[in-house]
Amino acid sequence: MTVVQEDKAAGRRLHQVIEPLKKQFSQQDERVRRYLWPQRILWQSQEGQVEQARCLLSNRQGQVGLGTATCCLMKNHGKPAAILLDFGLEIQGGVQIFLTSFSKGIREVSLRVRFGESAMEAMSDVAGSTATNDHAVRDQVIQASTLGMTEVGNTGFRFARIDLMTEMELEINEIRAFLVYYDLEYQGSFHCSDPLLDQIWLTGAYTVHLNMQNYIWDGIKRDRLVWVGDMHPETLTIQTVFGKTDLIHRSLDFVRDTTPLPGWMNLIPSYSMWWIIIQHDLYLWSGDLSYLKSQKTYLTRLLLQLRGCVRGSGRSDTPDTRFLDWPSSKDQAALDAGLQALHILTLEAGASLMTVLEDEETARLCREGAVLLRAYPVKQPARKQAAALMVLAGIADAAETNQALLAVGQAKGLSSFYGFYVLKARAMAGDITGSLQAIRDYWGGMLSLGATTFWEDFNLDWLDHAARIDELPGAGQIDVHAAYGDYCYRGYRHSLCHGWASGPTSWLMEAVLGIRIQAPGCRSILLRPDLGDLEWAEGTFPTPAGPLHVRCERQSDGRIKTEYQAPDGIDIRVQDGDVR
Repeated sequence: MTVVQEDKAAGRRLHQVIEPLKKQFSQQDERVRRYLWPQRILWQSQEGQVEQARCLLSNRQGQVGLGTATCCLMKNHGKPAAILLDFGLEIQGGVQIFLTSFSKGIREVSLRVRFGESAMEAMSDVAGSTATNDHAVRDQVIQASTLGMTEVGNTGFRFARIDLMTEMELEINEIRAFLVYYDLEYQGSFHCSDPLLDQIWLTGAYTVHLNMQNYIWDGIKRDRLVWVGDMHPETLTIQTVFGKTDLIHRSLDFVRDTTPLPGWMNLIPSYSMWWIIIQHDLYLWSGDLSYLKSQKTYLTRLLLQLRGCVRGSGRSDTPDTRFLDWPSSKDQAALDAGLQALHILTLEAGASLMTVLEDEETARLCREGAVLLRAYPVKQPARKQAAALMVLAGIADAAETNQALLAVGQAKGLSSFYGFYVLKARAMAGDITGSLQAIRDYWGGMLSLGATTFWEDFNLDWLDHAARIDELPGAGQIDVHAAYGDYCYRGYRHSLCHGWASGPTSWLMEAVLGIRIQAPGCRSILLRPDLGDLEWAEGTFPTPAGPLHVRCERQSDGRIKTEYQAPDGIDIRVQDGDVR
């Protein structure tokens, strides 16, 4: 046998080994990796410990060499040398560290690596502070390879602090971050006469994009779980920006399959309600009847379970844990009113889905339950979150509620999750101008502090004497990340990239461009634009049939001129404006 023949035979043998193993591969990672180099050296330890750090800002090759390239020199002569790097924006991933040379006789290098969504989080210790390694390790000591590359990290971060723990002098050739994400096209777009709103729209899209990992998470540092209630704003953002993706189906099915009835999704009854509402909104956008049919058995049983939580008096009586969002969690009146409204929205959405699935008996029971819930007297609560749900459910007047509560103090009292539903309720009252200003103040307030993604929570009061998250606080400035937060998100545990905060991204398309889906699969769309205080706005909305382009512009007489280009098979109707 020739050498060539022997090689072919070896190749066949290798193929015979690998092919059976493929059956054991449970899941292929569809994500991609991209690399980022530091944009700034934000801080370094005392003079003489770190030299030539600026060479780390150069884009290099991702490979250690034995040439004469300038390296960053770190010196530990009894005290760790350290450097704080800023990669310019929040990402999901870790860092690669390339070490060139080392002190004679030393073969093992200990490095401490700390990640942070804010600069100060990367400077913090887990012990004795609110910093945490929950969900993702952000503070660890590693053994690094010399004349090679060491990779560390699987978390959400923008900043990384590297400490040389071994007493030695060390040359670092390169440090770069790797970003792990789904390489999806941004099919949707939004632009208007206010650049701040454009930035907010895109930041909401990017926030959710980072959380689109193998499942849809709520946070890339903390809350790396499929929280199905939190997914409602996320799924609307995904449909607005990316169109169809199997990640929504995968995540919804994961929660379903890990929650056997009569259990409640994420142990929270309202989150099982949100699962039904997401199914309704997903079907309205996609028109995917085959997927909806695959949910029928579980959906029917869950709807009957929720119908059983409607008492004869019409009161919603779901068991603990009764939850809307964290800021309203200790307000019993808000919880009762909000859950009453959410129960109505759920049973009505369920009735619609069961009609599509030709189960008229379950649809009838859902409608009867919604009627009973509507008849139960509910006082308007002091919390905007619950009041907004009452408006959306039709048990509170939109204009009256907006004037009495929702518009009071503008962005005061919002939460990054339920702020979305407050915006929707204010839009129903016709208060687009006030809603736009609330978006500028609240979501724009995070951007003013250096955010590149939207946060788990935010309060306008945090802006007073606040340092930016991409700077180390000066005299008299407050470290916002350390100082604030409550419930499960105190201090540095607070997630600064939370998908539930992306509400303005889909809201701007619906309320300003006026894109309202009227039939499953987007086969019929109503355009009812309202520019508020804007002069013009335009955008692209992905539908299953292709992109819908809409441009609205205020004319000299105050009327709105609306132009659109729609794909074949989409029926467009326009209200309140000139059209062509």
